[in-house]
Amino acid sequence: MSKKLLVAVMLIGACGAGATTLYTQTNAGSQPAPAGAQSNAKISDQDIALMRKDLRAQKKQLVAANLSLTTDQATKFWPVYDQYIAEQTKIHDQKYAVIKEFATSWGTIDDAKAAELTNRALAVDQQVTQLRVKYVPIFSKVLPGKQVATFYQIDRRLQMMVDLQLMSQLPLVQAQ
Repeated sequence: MSKKLLVAVMLIGACGAGATTLYTQTNAGSQPAPAGAQSNAKISDQDIALMRKDLRAQKKQLVAANLSLTTDQATKFWPVYDQYIAEQTKIHDQKYAVIKEFATSWGTIDDAKAAELTNRALAVDQQVTQLRVKYVPIFSKVLPGKQVATFYQIDRRLQMMVDLQLMSQLPLVQAQ
C-alpha cells in the first residue's frame, strides 16, 4: 500500500470513534458498553452526517492523490465520480440505518431480528456490488482500463477499511 493510502488509517480512526460513541449513546443505561467503548459519549445523527461528509471529502482526496489523471481525464472523471458517490451514499444510508438499529436493539435482539438485520445488511452489500458493476462501463468511457481498475482498487480498499473499523466496534450478537 502506498504512503498516501496510509493516511487513510488516520481517517478510519476518526470513523471508528464515531461508531463507538454511536453504540454507547444508543445503549446508554440499557446495557454495559462493549470492551473498549467510550463511556458517557454522545453522538447525534447530525454528528454522524457531518462525519460521513468529512469521510467522503477525505476519500476524494485519497483517490485524487493515488489515481494519476491527466487534466483532460480529470475533467471527465470527477463528475462521474461525484455521481457514483452520490448513488453510493444513498446505499450507505441504508447501511448506517442497519448499524444504528443493531446498536439500539443490542441486548434485545432475538433470532427473528438477527435474521432481519443480517438480510438487510447483505442486501446493502448486493446494492453496492450492483452499483460498482453499473459504473464500470461509465468509468470506462472516461478512463482507460488500468485506471478504472486502479480506481476500483482504491475505492474498495478505503471502503473495506471503513467497514472493518465500524464493525469491529460493535459486539457480536451472541454476546448480548
